[in-house]
Amino acid sequence: MAKKHLPSGAKGDELLRLDQQLCFPLYAATNLIQRLYRPLLEPLGLTYSQYLVMLVLWEREPLTVRELQGCLHLDVGTLSPMLKRMESAGMITRLRDPQDERRVLIATTAQGSQLKAKARNIPHALAKKTGVELNQIEDLRDLTRALVVQLSEAAER
Repeated sequence: MAKKHLPSGAKGDELLRLDQQLCFPLYAATNLIQRLYRPLLEPLGLTYSQYLVMLVLWEREPLTVRELQGCLHLDVGTLSPMLKRMESAGMITRLRDPQDERRVLIATTAQGSQLKAKARNIPHALAKKTGVELNQIEDLRDLTRALVVQLSEAAER
């Protein structure tokens, strides 16, 4: 694929073209991926964001709210209400850490753990829906992961 570059003297309106923005293709891809996930997650009773929470918890639990925030790059104002809804739905528990009452530990319930078996086919089903080859998915994931690290570091400065 040929790379497009802005002319070195590009400025003003040229820099404000949608096709020159990094954010837009990432935004559009995220929206479209979430749209593809929706019918796969619906039978599990999960939204895309809740699915991400469950993926992290299935990998390593219990986690503090702060640890979840760090993994998912979400602010507490977004994460806390979602965790409350997930707790009400019986997927997770939120308990005070016995070693430090200021910290809240998040873990899956038995119901939340059972969702893992039902979710096992989702990555393959999504790959099939996209029509993107596995090696392309891996390349995109690795490039995007590296971008996330760079952006996270830039956001912290």
